[in-house]
Amino acid sequence: MWKVYPLSILAGLVLAASGCHGNGTTNGGSDSAASNPPAAATPVPAADSPRRSSSPPQGDAHSHDARPVVVCFGDSLTAGAGTDSGQSYPDYLQADLDNLHYHYRVDNQGISGNTTKDGVERLPEIVSLHPSVVVVEFGGNDGLRGLRIEDTRANLDEMVNTLRAAGIKVALAGITLPPDYGPDYIQKFNETYQLIAEKYRVPLLPFLLKNVYGVPGMMQADRTHATAKGNIVVARNIVPLILPLLKK
Repeated sequence: MWKVYPLSILAGLVLAASGCHGNGTTNGGSDSAASNPPAAATPVPAADSPRRSSSPPQGDAHSHDARPVVVCFGDSLTAGAGTDSGQSYPDYLQADLDNLHYHYRVDNQGISGNTTKDGVERLPEIVSLHPSVVVVEFGGNDGLRGLRIEDTRANLDEMVNTLRAAGIKVALAGITLPPDYGPDYIQKFNETYQLIAEKYRVPLLPFLLKNVYGVPGMMQADRTHATAKGNIVVARNIVPLILPLLKK
């Protein structure tokens, strides 16, 4: 059946990202991504799920916060769909960075249901935040809808290229698809993240739900989104991905 980390979605379909390199990341700056992309599945945001943010609304709450910003940019996996306020992975990432004495503000810019096309359309908003680092997590909805791989690649490429051109450091969280979509489509889909990570020499986390999927208590009943407990682990997966991009 599935090669690594199956995830159910829409009555049994699943989506996720898989694998890691060394300490759980592939650093495009010095090491290439794993040559064999894992066939795991990644949760895809529900179109009607609400947007969630780990940060207070923009405005006065942040106007006096001089800390550099880490933006978590993605879909429902980033938004924290199905969990209570304060339980998304960006919320726990904030706590982890605080505990490690990295003085950054984490801004959750995840919107459930977003495709890579939506991500491209939101780029001006993200750039306007003047973040130091952006964690890009998109593609699951593209895959579930069977969109052209070429379009998904072009959109992810534009996101990474635009952010880097604005002087923003980028980390990429990849995903994959269930076997229902066929080996050829899945292989090309998986290769998308590796190719972009290598092209722009950015760190890659192939599987956002590493050590989450299949672990009791880590996934919600929909077998698609992480629980609060699971999001704690997701944040820990992200920490080693971005630490080389941060300053103390």
